Amino acid sequence: MLERLFAYANHHKMFLPGQRVGVAVSGGADSVFLLHAVHQLAPRWNLHLSVVHIEHGIRGDASKQDADFVRSLAAAYGMPFHLQEVQLAAGNLEQEARRARHGFFHSLIQHGQVDRIATGHTRSDQAETVLFRILRGSGLTGLAGVLPVTNEGLVRPLLPFTRIEVRAWLSEGGHAWQEDSTNQDLTFQRNNLRNETLPALASEYNPNLEEALANLATLAHDEEAYWRQTLPKAHLNQVVILNTADVCAQPAVGRRLLRQAIAQVKGDLRQIEFAHIERLLQMAAQVHDGHDRAILPGIDAMRSFHLLRIAPFGYDKARIRDYSFTLDSAELQSREITAGPVRLHLGRIVEGSQPCATVKEKLDWQRLVSPPTPQERPRSLEVRNWRPGDQYCRIGRGHPEKIKQMFQEFRIPLWERHEWPVLTLGGEVVWAKQFGPAAAFVARADSAVLLSVLETKESG
Repeated sequence: MLERLFAYANHHKMFLPGQRVGVAVSGGADSVFLLHAVHQLAPRWNLHLSVVHIEHGIRGDASKQDADFVRSLAAAYGMPFHLQEVQLAAGNLEQEARRARHGFFHSLIQHGQVDRIATGHTRSDQAETVLFRILRGSGLTGLAGVLPVTNEGLVRPLLPFTRIEVRAWLSEGGHAWQEDSTNQDLTFQRNNLRNETLPALASEYNPNLEEALANLATLAHDEEAYWRQTLPKAHLNQVVILNTADVCAQPAVGRRLLRQAIAQVKGDLRQIEFAHIERLLQMAAQVHDGHDRAILPGIDAMRSFHLLRIAPFGYDKARIRDYSFTLDSAELQSREITAGPVRLHLGRIVEGSQPCATVKEKLDWQRLVSPPTPQERPRSLEVRNWRPGDQYCRIGRGHPEKIKQMFQEFRIPLWERHEWPVLTLGGEVVWAKQFGPAAAFVARADSAVLLSVLETKESG
């Protein structure tokens, strides 16, 4: 068994030479076997071992006896002993105990006391986990069950072994372990599944059910590894925007892209169910070229044209989206000015150079600063976000058009519109992002000074 464990751990790169490994030992057979086995194999990796135990206090004196037993094992091997005593919150004791264990493990790793935590999960535990998740309606990701190695630093070297194999090895070697009486308490769901449901299913349908479920976990785990290598690398983002064509090309790929996007934005996939992903797939697959929206747990999903935005719930309300910057004409003549999402600067035409043709993103400065009549004062320039009702006459058009109509024409997604920058002169729009200058102010062949309006790197 030790050689199998060594090969399995190496295959999954569980231990690196010289690492500090905390062995999680509850006192039960599986964790005790893990301690004995890793102790014997540790010299091959040059590991520095310690023993980790958490005392939940659920069983009173029996819990304290378990802690004393594990402490004695650590002392017998001369290993450091990490003990944490906790009082579990009322409610789901299984869930609270798991949260306490993982919190303790994470703390030990985070504070540099260990590099990895090895736990005693066996193939039998794996089978129970997979069956439990099937009954709960898990997706393919959940069917991978207990992972051999986690991103948090947990490793499970005993996944190839059954509980029967573990107890047989301990008995043959004369090694003692503690029996937890609560493992027979059928009021706990996991115990009921282990002691009643799984044996009944094995007896009625498949005597090798445990192996079959564990094999299913291996297949699902390998599928997950394939998708992690195939899909674009994911990073935590405040917002993820997907192309609906990519989502709809193949449902299997689409579901993965959507789950990955949600995890990037939300940080996890808690409370995200099959129906939520299917709703987004349906949204992406709609034939019409319009807009749609769905609110999921912690997520605001919006489709606009061919794009699907995944954002945190309440994202738009939390943003400062209204802005306005009044421009100083004199200051603009001396230096470049950044006003929110745009930057503006003046450029003079060198005398004797070739006259310029009409340029889309440049405006005639002289017409901007000259008052309509000698009696009127120059009008102020302002950069602000688009507002409903804004309109102007673009180059090549004979009449004013509403910017709202231009959004449709240029297929501007809904979430970009509110902050869309425009330049106004005395309240009249003379330029808008992507749509260009107003025809009356566009730079022409006889323009001597040009105003350039460019987007900043942060905009868009």
